[in-house]
Amino acid sequence: MTLRIDISGLPSGRLRFAASPLAELTAMLHVLAEPGHHPQLAGWAADVWAGLAPTLAERLKEAEFLWRSSRADFLVPARPRPTLAEELDDVDRIDDEAYVTAALVTTCGSNRVHYGMPSPLTDATARERALDLAQARGAVQEAFAERLLADPSAVRARVRDTLEQCAEAFFDAAWRDVAPQLTADLRMKNDLLKRQGIGAALASVSSAVTLAPDGNRIIVDKLQDTATAADGTGVTFLPSAFGRPHLVAVYAPGWQPVVQYPVPEPSLPAPVSLETVRLRLDALAHPVRLRLLRTLARGPHTTGELAHAWELSPPEVSRHLAVLRRAGLLTSQRRGRYVRYTVSLPDLTTLGSDLLAAVLR
Repeated sequence: MTLRIDISGLPSGRLRFAASPLAELTAMLHVLAEPGHHPQLAGWAADVWAGLAPTLAERLKEAEFLWRSSRADFLVPARPRPTLAEELDDVDRIDDEAYVTAALVTTCGSNRVHYGMPSPLTDATARERALDLAQARGAVQEAFAERLLADPSAVRARVRDTLEQCAEAFFDAAWRDVAPQLTADLRMKNDLLKRQGIGAALASVSSAVTLAPDGNRIIVDKLQDTATAADGTGVTFLPSAFGRPHLVAVYAPGWQPVVQYPVPEPSLPAPVSLETVRLRLDALAHPVRLRLLRTLARGPHTTGELAHAWELSPPEVSRHLAVLRRAGLLTSQRRGRYVRYTVSLPDLTTLGSDLLAAVLR
């Protein structure tokens, strides 16, 4: 499934690569809420939690659904500013209806409350629905939704104050550390955009972001299967050092499309596409292919050797090997008339230690 962003007729200058302090703070807050998503940052998260004042720690838990499973759209700016304070000022300029709707979409689950519905600030039915959905997700979220609907200004001020306290507690120091890395990535992206065009710049963002063959759409490999349009306002790409492995996309009606992407680490392999993962899982779902894979894990074999070992016909073995090769799970080497196949252990390892242990057992 994909998110398709229509950029037909969009000037190249409207495709923007820039750094956002607010978006990076939000990525850090997500790490603190979901450290299991970011094992490489588990130590950082533990240190931050240990150093937080109890009142700030409580506030983060109170509002964590703004950044835990998805991001409130106003926390991922389409027009980044140099400082966190300037970006928070921009958030303050958003009207209550847009702010509350974005917050409730996150609070109540993005697949449950949708843009385009009547505002819960003015419509009693929408209000009750929002509260019912928040209640189903727990007492903390229900209380947040009740306060937000009763007094949006007070909740907005409290959220801003919480974010400003985070800046003093941990963000400012972390931002100073990662800013050079983000700046270097932006320099490379903007150079590619200028010299080689949109396709090359997008290719450097992630294997999950591509330009459609007609050049009119940006394709983002995401869980949703939906579409949006830049509508002349442009598309913004924000690098993140703390966001790995997430690719965050803002695309709801009324919000300019924004993609926050992880800055690559030289020591880490590039992530494979969801299509590659699907091919590998499909390949391993067949008992014969799994049997052949376990055999090849013990050493190289030819098609004939595999057919003899498992009492299969050579054409049948060839068909199964072709599926495994398309999934990138086999390597081959020709020796005279024979082609010998073996397992690509690095690629198999990325699917999980349990699978590797089962195959090698």
